[in-house]
Formats: sequence, C-alpha cells, structure tokens
Amino acid sequence: QQATNWHAIIMFVIFVGATLFITKWAAKQTTNTKDFYTAGGGISGFQNGLAIAGDYMSAASFLGISAMVFLSGFDGLLYSLGFMVGWPIVLFLVAERLRNLGKYNLSDVVSFRLQEKPVRTLAALSSLVVVAFYLIAQMVGAGQLIKLLFGLNYNIAVVIVGLLMMAYVMFGGMLATTWVQIIKAVMLLSGATFMAFMVMKGVGFSFTNMFEQAIGVYSKVHDLSLTDATKIMGPGSLASNPIDAISLGLALMFGTAGLPHILMRFFTVKDAKEARKSVVVATGFIGYFYLLTFIIGFGAILYVSNNPQFLDVAKMAVTGKLELVGGNNMAAVHLSDAVGGDLFMGFISAVAFATILAVVAGLTLSGASAISHDLYANVLKKGQTTPESELRMSKIATLGLAIFAMILGILFEKQNVAFMVGLAFSVAACANFPVLVLSMFWKGLTTRGAVIGGVAGLVT
Repeated sequence: QQATNWHAIIMFVIFVGATLFITKWAAKQTTNTKDFYTAGGGISGFQNGLAIAGDYMSAASFLGISAMVFLSGFDGLLYSLGFMVGWPIVLFLVAERLRNLGKYNLSDVVSFRLQEKPVRTLAALSSLVVVAFYLIAQMVGAGQLIKLLFGLNYNIAVVIVGLLMMAYVMFGGMLATTWVQIIKAVMLLSGATFMAFMVMKGVGFSFTNMFEQAIGVYSKVHDLSLTDATKIMGPGSLASNPIDAISLGLALMFGTAGLPHILMRFFTVKDAKEARKSVVVATGFIGYFYLLTFIIGFGAILYVSNNPQFLDVAKMAVTGKLELVGGNNMAAVHLSDAVGGDLFMGFISAVAFATILAVVAGLTLSGASAISHDLYANVLKKGQTTPESELRMSKIATLGLAIFAMILGILFEKQNVAFMVGLAFSVAACANFPVLVLSMFWKGLTTRGAVIGGVAGLVT
C-alpha cells in the first residue's frame, strides 16, 4: 500500500530475533509457577525499576501523549503529569506492604484477611477488565505502526503482534518479559532523548523560542489568528471544566496504584527494601521520559504539521482537520523521520514496536495469573491444585487472551490510544485501588464492604 521502510524492517527483525533468543534462554530457567509469574523473585531493585519503567512507558505514553500534545498543545500535559504523580503513592503506600503480604499478584493481597472466594473473584475480574482496555490501546498502536512500516493490512498487523506476544509469555514467563522490558526501556529513553535534543537544537535550546514558533506554525496550519493559536499554550482544549480535569487527574493518579501488571512487578524482587528501591528508580526514569514526550509533541507541531510528506491530504479534504499519514497517533514516528532521517525513523519504529510488545507481554501475564492463579486454582479448585496444572492453565489462558486481544484490536481500530488507556486507568482507580488500600490499612474492612465497593467501582 506504500513504500516499504527497509531500515525499519531490518532493525525490527534484529529486535524481534534478539528478544526471541532471550525467551529461549528464559524458557530453560522457568520450571515452576513461581518462576513463571515472578521470575523466582531473583530480579534486583535497579533492574526491576528499569523494567517497571519499561512496562509503564507504553505505546500510549510514547505515541499517545505526544499525539495529544501535537493536537491540543499544553493540555496533553494533563496526561503525562497524571501518569507521573501516581508513583509517590505507590512508593509510600503500596510497594513495601504489597511485597510483604503477597505471593504473585494483587488478589493475593486483597484476599489476605477477607473471605477468599468472593474477594478473589472480584479482584480477578476487575484485573481482567483493566487488562482488556489496556490491551486494546497497545494492539491499536502496534497495528497502525506495522501498517505504516510494512504497508501491510491493519488486521494482519494486529495478528502478527498477537502471535509474538503469545510466544514471549507462554515460553519465557516473567523472566523473558522482564528482560524484554529492560532492553526496551533503555532503547526508548535513548531514542526519545535524541529526538528531544534535535528539536531543542533547532530552536536554539530555548523553550520560549519553541513555544513561539509552535504557535506560529499552529496558526498557519489550522488557519487561525495568532491570538486564537495561543490557546494551545493554555488549558481547556481537552478538559473543558475543572471537574473534568480533576476527575481525569484522580483517575490517572490512583489508577497507577491499581494496575495489576505494575503491581505484579513488586513480587519479582527478593524483599521490601528492593521493592522500594525499584519504585525510586522507576519514578526517576518515568519522570524524565514524560518531560521528553512534551518536547516531542511540540517538536511534531514544528516539523511534522507543515511538512506535506507526512500529511494525509485525501483524508484532510474529507474531515477538514489536520490528518497524518497512518493516523495522528504516529506524530512521534514522523518526527523521528524529520529530525533523524530514514535510519533513525527505523530505530524509533522498532523501539515503539518493542514498547508495545513488552507492555502487552506484561499485561498478558497479569491476565493469565488472574485466570489461572485466582479463578482456576483458588476459586474453582479451592487451592487443591498441583503447580503443574496451574502452569498449564496459565498457558491456556495466555492463548485465550492473545486471541481476545487480536479481536479487540481489530474492532477498535480508530480509537486514540491515550484515551483508551485513560479508560483502563479509571477502572483501576475505581475498582482496584480502594479495595487494595483499605485491605492494607483499615482493619474495619469486611468482605461484604470490599465486594460491594469493588463492584460499584467496576460497574460505574
């Protein structure tokens, strides 16, 4: 359907090859359920911090937030700050107690002193809902990306991602997932740093220049007066009233502390001290990364929105709005082409794809643990299972989740990925976070209260 980008494809193949090699190595080390879910608890605090950062800097952050800034300016910062502010909560309230109380996942902690069956069922179901929404966002991002690079049909692209992620999780478990996340975090941070550096270099390392030029370009591209174009430097284009803004902020902030695939990472370290250390490391890397996405978004206004090679003219004629080739989620990928040429675009595309694969693998693992460890082993079989049958069940669950993710990815092709992730965060904030925090800190919490509260949060 379009010119194939060979640089991107070569880097892409190298990355996939390397990660499959890691998976083969990890498969040899993964012998029981503890290895499968938590890498045997043998990951160091620093490695886990990088892996958490890798898990959290998803396609939605990299592609979605930069696209939000590209389209609505300053307001895109609402998302990056919201995602960021959740971490101190995880550090001070959740990480240490979670590591001390649990075995594999969120449900272990929540059902620790309440009646096991109802609470575990609720925690597993709300985890699966969060995983489903989050998976949609990643699959849509991956599909659009491969479509752009290989000129493949979108549906085929989604199926390729599904098959790869299935291989990582089924064979390598948490160990393979962790190493894929670490490699990807390093690649993503270095690529984003270079992009931001090139953008800043172009404006003489002055934020004032960058903002002034961006307003000029924005007014020209969107056919607005300069006064109207300065709107992108103020709030109001995404959240039109204070209640919306506060509600979004709260969802992103508390959602972070209720995400099953992030909480699961705290069981991969040996003790609470390493768990705290991993949050500190992760917060540093994630904070730095979100600063970069802001610069990348404004850079895309400067270098992408007025460059005809990146614009989808046919689509613009129909919608009357700014439309990029491959959809507006691709602003960051086009910017990499504008500042670093074909080769760098190949690198960034491979990194964005790696980002998606790593996050999808982490999500699938937490979904599989909810199905096999919670629903199957503890609710259906009441704890009377062998580790082998539980491991077999988690592999079947992984297969099912992969097929489910492919179907969802195909159905939700047109959604903005940052918005879809916002939805996952709001479910995590309403259903998982309150039950988790109350079960740790409030001795008056009853099983009935936890279930009614959790169901109310999940349904609303």
